[in-house]
Amino acid sequence: IKHSLYLYAVGHRVWKRWKKRYFVLVQVSQYTFAMCSYRERKAEPQELMQLEGYTVDYCDPQTGLQGGRVFFNAVKEGDLVTFACDDEQDRVLWVQAIYRATGQSYKPVPPIHNKTANSKEGNMKSSCISLDPSQRQSVEDLISAAPSCFNHAALFTVLQKHTLQHRMNDSFSCLGWFSPGQVFVLDEYCARYGVRGCHRHLSYLKDLMDYAENSVLVDPMLLHYSYAFCASHIHGNRPDGTGTVTLEEKEQFEAVRNRLIVLLENQITHFRYCFPFGRPDGALKATLSLLERVLIKDITTVVPTEETKKRVQRCLEKAAQINYSQLMDYAQINVDSEEVPEKRLEDTLRLGELCIEVLQQNDEHHSEAFSWWPELMAEHAETFLSLYRVGMDSALQVQPVDSWNSFPLFQLLNNFLRADSHLCNGAFHKHLQEVFIPLVVRYIDLMETSIAQSIHRGFEQETWQSVNNGSATSEDLFWKLDALQMFVMDLHWPEPEFASHLEQRLKLMASDMMEACVKRTKSAFDGKMQKASKSTEFRVPLSVCTMFNMLLDAKKQCAKLCVLDYNQEKFQYRNLINNILCTLCNVAFVLCLQCAAVLEGVLSKLSRYDEGTFFSSILSFTVKAAAKYVEVPKPGMDLADTYIIFVRQNQDILRDHINDEVCIEKVFDQWYISSMRAVCVWLTDRLDLQLHIYQLKVLIKIVKKTYRDFRLQGVLDGTLNNSSYETICNRLKVEEATAAVKAGDGLQGISMRDSDEEDS
Repeated sequence: IKHSLYLYAVGHRVWKRWKKRYFVLVQVSQYTFAMCSYRERKAEPQELMQLEGYTVDYCDPQTGLQGGRVFFNAVKEGDLVTFACDDEQDRVLWVQAIYRATGQSYKPVPPIHNKTANSKEGNMKSSCISLDPSQRQSVEDLISAAPSCFNHAALFTVLQKHTLQHRMNDSFSCLGWFSPGQVFVLDEYCARYGVRGCHRHLSYLKDLMDYAENSVLVDPMLLHYSYAFCASHIHGNRPDGTGTVTLEEKEQFEAVRNRLIVLLENQITHFRYCFPFGRPDGALKATLSLLERVLIKDITTVVPTEETKKRVQRCLEKAAQINYSQLMDYAQINVDSEEVPEKRLEDTLRLGELCIEVLQQNDEHHSEAFSWWPELMAEHAETFLSLYRVGMDSALQVQPVDSWNSFPLFQLLNNFLRADSHLCNGAFHKHLQEVFIPLVVRYIDLMETSIAQSIHRGFEQETWQSVNNGSATSEDLFWKLDALQMFVMDLHWPEPEFASHLEQRLKLMASDMMEACVKRTKSAFDGKMQKASKSTEFRVPLSVCTMFNMLLDAKKQCAKLCVLDYNQEKFQYRNLINNILCTLCNVAFVLCLQCAAVLEGVLSKLSRYDEGTFFSSILSFTVKAAAKYVEVPKPGMDLADTYIIFVRQNQDILRDHINDEVCIEKVFDQWYISSMRAVCVWLTDRLDLQLHIYQLKVLIKIVKKTYRDFRLQGVLDGTLNNSSYETICNRLKVEEATAAVKAGDGLQGISMRDSDEEDS
């Protein structure tokens, strides 16, 4: 213990002269203290006196010593050291400090006459405490006074209030809790002067509620502990089975209870502001628990859960109104009905986002506290949303009839509501669906009409230029159908029956639209083929390739846009797929017929060389005359060459402009088979005739090149070596052998054998 004060001292052995010195009481070790003398402005002591064995006591004024007003001395085995102070209060402090340092058994008692003699006002009352250091009353006198002379209960209330006031200067860390040192002092005071525990906690509750009512954060668990302590006295259910209560304490308890109920209900009503973001942790839950505890009126009555629930329900209803009004003030949204409809819808959407944010915060930070009654938070949210509903309805009513700008508002609210098990298909959610059902139905009706009209106009003006996977009309159709279905899917309609109706209607609409598209494409293809040339100058138009691609894309899109899980719709989907496949097969067949017709034209020209025909006689005469008189030009291989060029160029066109490899392979297979069949039929019709040398040369070249070209295009050997091809090869080999015997080198190096070697 240190006292940095100065005093006058005189000593018989230690200090010889009476003069002013500065002393510090220093604790040298656990039980050893020393009085150290310092000079002014010096950090190191000049002299020291160990207090071990000394006895300190008050003494009378010393005559002949000037400067000191009150005196005390320290005695040890004949040694005497006298000290003097300026006022009584300092002397009491020094004597008490030295008394504790020496450990003496005798406790010094200040003489009464010294107190009055050394005071400037001798008639000062002992109960007065002056601000003047020379007039301050000794605390020792108060401690030594008889307890019956003071109202310690009232003094404790003042002491506790001021202690709490000092403690609450750091309210965010203490939350109303006293420090351990403060608790020790208050406990000591109560134990020494008999302050009743019930009175202590009632005073504590009042002080805490004063702070809480002024929006200062107080731990509700602290209120709970103090209230439970007082209630155990009032209701007579203390754990130890003993305890008394005064009538005044009982009256104070009732007043505190009523005041506490009002405070707790107010905090629950303003839970977003009293416990922002759920802080402090568990405070709101403790508040609800305390409210339930406070509603217990006596020891035998347990408050019904319904009563607490109803009170909390009323608080949350008020909270919804307060929260919404605060949100409106924060958003600064004007609900004036004269505003532009687009602006009102924009404000409603923004306010909806803020409402969702508030409800999400409530669920994240406060729902655990209300876990006893989760339906109350749902009712709170419904009440909150009902206030928003008024502005939402008025904003939607002023929107134009054919305006679809309000759908984002439905998506925003519906996505939030359907994810909440308590709010999904609740009152506000059902109202939201009722408002938007007519809008959705009307939108789909108009889109269906618009798509149908676009199909009609599109095919009338269609140029059949390739666009991505089809034509411009088909691409636009499939994009619109997909966008419409994605729009309805993004709505995530919560009511299953209406959602199923929307999905079914859109799938059926897509089926109808796609079927119409396929029919119009087939009609356009037939028109193209009717106008196509039958000569070797025929080239597959790029528009025909676009039609192929459109049908292939329709087949792919059909699985995405037209499939449903219901049996009837599956049947319709199968019919549509079969229709598309049949159309594809028919288109490929017609194209192959066109190519086969070109080959038949070539074979028709070769027919003029048949034995017994007029052209054959002329040709024979010309050949003989040329052999006898003059050399004449013989018919060349232009016919075979032009046909081979026709095949190769059309193969390249189909491969470069049709997007599906499987479809190309099927077309080539069918084209090759039909070609070989046509040649086989032509030869069969001439079984009894020997082929003209020119016919033989052209056929060998056509068959050989056709086989090789289609093999290079990926046609499999099983298809290439079919029965028609085998029949053709056998006939041509026989004819080749016959021609070799009769005409010698009339084939000019063209033979089936060469073809076989090249193939191998």
